[in-house]
Amino acid sequence: MADETAVVGGIDTHTDLHQAAVIDTVGRHLATEAFETTPAGYARLLEWLSSHGDVVAVGVEGTGAYGAEVARFLTANAVTVVEVDRPDRKARRRSGKSDPVDAYAAATAVLSGRAGGTPKTRTGIVEAIRALRVVRKSAVKARTQTVNQIRTLIVTAPSAVRDRLRGLATRELVDTLARSRPAGEPADPAYAVKTALRRLARRYQALDEEIKDADREIGPLVAQAAPTLLALPGVGPETAGQLLTSAGDNPERLRSEAAFAHLCGAAPVPASSGRTHRHRLNRGGDRAANNALHTIVLVRMKYDARTRDYVARRTAQGMTKKDIIRCLKRFVAREIYKHLPRLTHTPTQLPQTA
Repeated sequence: MADETAVVGGIDTHTDLHQAAVIDTVGRHLATEAFETTPAGYARLLEWLSSHGDVVAVGVEGTGAYGAEVARFLTANAVTVVEVDRPDRKARRRSGKSDPVDAYAAATAVLSGRAGGTPKTRTGIVEAIRALRVVRKSAVKARTQTVNQIRTLIVTAPSAVRDRLRGLATRELVDTLARSRPAGEPADPAYAVKTALRRLARRYQALDEEIKDADREIGPLVAQAAPTLLALPGVGPETAGQLLTSAGDNPERLRSEAAFAHLCGAAPVPASSGRTHRHRLNRGGDRAANNALHTIVLVRMKYDARTRDYVARRTAQGMTKKDIIRCLKRFVAREIYKHLPRLTHTPTQLPQTA
């Protein structure tokens, strides 16, 4: 009787409305309806799903974007949420594209087992780290853009301005420009350039302070979330924060260290042909996490004696630097995985299709 009343839901997420569909355990479509993206709308969505039977699981598309809050709401109400990828182009050409179709596809993906990923909970300290890192990353990007604009203006500036600033290091250049007091007429190109450089220098300093403030906030949070992670060679608050963000507040959703390596794009990809047996770099996965692993590897190659010995041994065996870095990334991913914070997690068994 329990199997006859069990249902699976699917949600296609958007900014203002979520389209939901519900099917039974043999894949029959029972109903489709839209709900507002508000607390009251989420409550009506759960009540609507439950009215059709015992909700085994709900597939949600876009749990890292528009579906983040509804996924949190369902999880808080003891509903198993499954992360569903957007249907591929071939499936959409065959079945068409509409919100009800996508919601139904999300439900059938869960029932068939094509979708089985556990979404990030986004309710703990790692989510706080992620939010603060968004601001820091944009500030770093803007600071780089600002110093590039300063350099470009200096190149085209009048000789009297350019010669005085030539050869200065970035920090000294910014300090000099920020302290300057241009004098002249606005129509004078030399005065306009000096004014623009002064404003850009002060913008650089403001962004630099913003980055320092973010570091002061993020560092203690990273240390609190994973203190043993920061103790590893080559791992700092920035790389640790990125790896924690990629894993999420519930890294137990990654069932093995191989799954974590795959998430970070550090799982080796076979590239063998004929008598040649080799692997190549994986260009998939979370590229920000892959960049964090790359940074850790470069630091270890320079400062860690064990890593330098490994590089020397592999180089003597004829391995290229690119392949050595690939192997080291895989090793670092395995090591990092052991130091991620974990909670007890028991996956929910979905009903078998008929």
